[in-house]
Amino acid sequence: MFKAFLTALIMIFLTCYPFIVYIGLTRFNSYLLTVILLTLLIIRLWLSKPLLAKMPWIKPASLLGILAIGLSKTMGSDFGIRLYPVIVNTVMFFVFAYSLYKGPSIIETFARITEPKLDKRAISYTKNVTKIWCIFFVFNASIALYTSVFTSLNVWAFYNGFIAYIIMGVLFAVEWLVRKKVKRNAGV
Repeated sequence: MFKAFLTALIMIFLTCYPFIVYIGLTRFNSYLLTVILLTLLIIRLWLSKPLLAKMPWIKPASLLGILAIGLSKTMGSDFGIRLYPVIVNTVMFFVFAYSLYKGPSIIETFARITEPKLDKRAISYTKNVTKIWCIFFVFNASIALYTSVFTSLNVWAFYNGFIAYIIMGVLFAVEWLVRKKVKRNAGV
């Protein structure tokens, strides 16, 4: 019970990563922020061992995040700290793209949680949705990189902590509506 609560809490904190970074860099010293961020990532890595089969991006994203934040601190820059959204999106792109090559696609794996028996049409649909998410991850990683390199901390936090989630939510909603229509047309 405690482990599940702690896992949920860490996920919430990491979802708020851009705002934690913004507050940490504008109101506290970077050493404290680095310790907090590294602690969150290490705890997530430790707690998410049971989830790695279903969410294979957690381990590489966490390890690369730890590396970027650690290097950021040793170099005396916040650049590595700002790269974490780029790392997460890039890792997710590679995991989703690899699942298209290796199979089953990540979206098919998720779909089989609620619908274990998928026909060929449904499998094709899940591959297409996985491709759309790959495009999103490239798009989002590119903008996250741009905001990391060329914009202020305010713009970086606004895009990565708010706009990116809005775009993701719209993508989820549109896919859900399309899926309902596809199911209805297929008579499911």
